[in-house]
Amino acid sequence: MKTKQLLACLTLAAVSLSAISAEVVVYSARNEQLIKPLFDSYTRDTGVQIKFITGAEGPLLERLKAEGQNSPADVLLTVDAGNLWHAAQQGLLRPLQSKILQDNVPAHLRDPANEWFGLSVRARTLVYNSSRLKPADLSTYEDLADPKWKARLCLRSAKKVYNQSLVAMMITEHGEPKTENIVKGWVSNLATAPFADDTKAMEAVANGQCDVTIVNTYYFGRLMEKSPHLPLAIYWPNQHLGSKHAGVHVNISGAGVTRHAKNPLGGQKLIEWLSSDKAQNLFADNNLEFPVNPKVKPDATLAGWGSFKPNQINVKEAGSLQIQAVKLMDRAGYK
Repeated sequence: MKTKQLLACLTLAAVSLSAISAEVVVYSARNEQLIKPLFDSYTRDTGVQIKFITGAEGPLLERLKAEGQNSPADVLLTVDAGNLWHAAQQGLLRPLQSKILQDNVPAHLRDPANEWFGLSVRARTLVYNSSRLKPADLSTYEDLADPKWKARLCLRSAKKVYNQSLVAMMITEHGEPKTENIVKGWVSNLATAPFADDTKAMEAVANGQCDVTIVNTYYFGRLMEKSPHLPLAIYWPNQHLGSKHAGVHVNISGAGVTRHAKNPLGGQKLIEWLSSDKAQNLFADNNLEFPVNPKVKPDATLAGWGSFKPNQINVKEAGSLQIQAVKLMDRAGYK
């Protein structure tokens, strides 16, 4: 009888384990239309079902904190290294030991403690009015603080994390005093008040309200797909500097396995798959982003913008210096 009871318990445990491994729960700050095709592909490949809940970055982190050990989430998927850094700092993620992720994700695009990993690259670069400027007129982010750009610069609001991350990375490279002077120069050169989003800033450039702005490239790609006649072009800044930190500012979308994951192995396998050759183009192309995996070539549209050297500072600084960046931008009058 005891043997039968033991076998029954083992059978029940196996069924329970099978049920757990057959589903991974993802909290995602990425829109459903961007991630569902990926999850559907993963399910076809593995048989593992993905249950996902979407929402804004901040509320998702708060939800994870409030749920604690009762959280159903196995994976947190979000944009901006600053958000992933904050999740790790608040104890919401766990370290992963994965040779696959070590091989597929460059060191500066993942957490040094292996709690989160980049899955796509988001380049924040210059877009200019191609009927008013030539590429030779442009050079660096820092140069946009020069008085020659007076009333010729447009920017997105400082309230958005993208520019906060850019300034945080600049603090890492230049220190606070120099970065503050650069940001003050940007503010002095604004042609108009900062815009609510990158698209509106580019439209102002196209309309001649200003000559140049700083945007994420996927916004440029979307706008040009919709309005290919606009006189706009991409310029890759900071390419010819001697500093080891020189290069285009990049950030990521990425993921980590949650601290209280019920299926941590399943979560890790999903993230590993998202970094693979097969998944990378699907993941990046859906939002006109660049693959994080250096073995994977970018979409033809992105490749048409030309190659660039990215900044090699670890993107964790976008989080660790974010508070300083926000305070600096406020002191500089960047709203």
